[in-house]
Amino acid sequence: MLSSITSQRLRPFLLLHLRHAQILLYSSFPHSVSTKPISIHNPTNPEPQSSSTIYDHTTVRETLSSYCNDWKKALDFFNWLETECHFLHTTVTYNRMLDILGKFFEFELCWNLIQKMKQNPVSVPDHTTFRILFKRYVSAHLVKEAIDTYNRLEEFGLKDETSYYNLIDALCEYKHVIEAQELCFWKNKDLGFDKSTKLYNLLFRGWLKMGWWGKCRDFWEEMDRRGVRKDLHSYSIYMDILCKSGKPWKAVKLYKEMKNKEIKLDVVAYNTVIRAIGLSDGVDFSIRLLREMKELGCQPNVGTYNTIIKLLCENGRCKEAFSLLNQMPRMGLLPDVITYHCIFKHLEKPNEILRLFDRMTESGVQPKMDTFVMLMRKFGRWGFLRPMFLVWNRMEKLGCSPDESAYNALIDALVEKGMLDMARQYDEEMLAKGLSAKPREELGTKLVSSESDDG
Repeated sequence: MLSSITSQRLRPFLLLHLRHAQILLYSSFPHSVSTKPISIHNPTNPEPQSSSTIYDHTTVRETLSSYCNDWKKALDFFNWLETECHFLHTTVTYNRMLDILGKFFEFELCWNLIQKMKQNPVSVPDHTTFRILFKRYVSAHLVKEAIDTYNRLEEFGLKDETSYYNLIDALCEYKHVIEAQELCFWKNKDLGFDKSTKLYNLLFRGWLKMGWWGKCRDFWEEMDRRGVRKDLHSYSIYMDILCKSGKPWKAVKLYKEMKNKEIKLDVVAYNTVIRAIGLSDGVDFSIRLLREMKELGCQPNVGTYNTIIKLLCENGRCKEAFSLLNQMPRMGLLPDVITYHCIFKHLEKPNEILRLFDRMTESGVQPKMDTFVMLMRKFGRWGFLRPMFLVWNRMEKLGCSPDESAYNALIDALVEKGMLDMARQYDEEMLAKGLSAKPREELGTKLVSSESDDG
């Protein structure tokens, strides 16, 4: 929880700009803020200014994150800290602001901030800065702009192997694998990455994201033809591909081949095999493999138990899933938001869902926006508005700014119930924030095709 001193310092901005941020600052973050002010030296004035203080950078970053769906308020807060409180932004806080701006395609503002970053030694752009920019450009399908950004990196002393891999990773993450492969094997052959296992793994994961299973199989074989060494990560990706393409038994077969080759598996590979064997042979075999994994000295992580909990729930064994959820803290593993998601999906009573949601937040697990959207859609399908609004209000109390998916889930439920005036209010609020609303004929936001004129 934030200290009272920090809350007082931030109140002028909060009162003027962020209506619900007081609740956010008092309740939503577990990090403590140092109450001891630190002087900032003005370059033009050698005397320290005792009225200027530095706030906790973690809290600032998380406050920005709370407004990730309202870039104007986030930017107002960012600038207010700097101008009114003399807060010295670092590369980390700049990067968070860049990510929010990029999400809304405000790339001109992004570049303005990057130029500003260069002016201060504590906020110099780094590889993460441009990885964020690559990601945001490619997610907007601005592939040329992402490549042009990479070509500009000599200006920042960052045009190197790391940045190249970050660019390829962004292209593959957002399903521009064809462009990534072209960049790797035709345009930039002189870079010497044509037999890089890491590069091939990035491309391989890209084809997995695309869901082009035939291409995945061809690429796996192509690695052998080109003489690319396959590492444990390569095998893990291919097992995941086999699992997701509906052939988990082939993933189990590959796992047995790895054992015969005495390839030592890590926890990530085991998690994939546990999922595969659970799908092909049943969850009880997954639990046996978990025991074998421990005996071989590979310690399971939260992802391991999430996989088994998900399998149990999919097989209608929710009581056993809850039992495993209760055991995790005793094994030194704290459930995360994905653990709860696995169970939420299979609960069918609103009260059970709300009790589990309360347990999650009370244990310190911060819900993601996906959590709120999933629960709201679930209640909306059932026609239960009261629990839906309980989740919506909790979202606001936790300082989360609703995104377009959350608004659309709420508006859809209201329209379904015939509460058009209230639905229209949320639709207008959504548009005022710059979020994209779904066209709805009931609200008059969808063009109805007119009857063709006679003659």
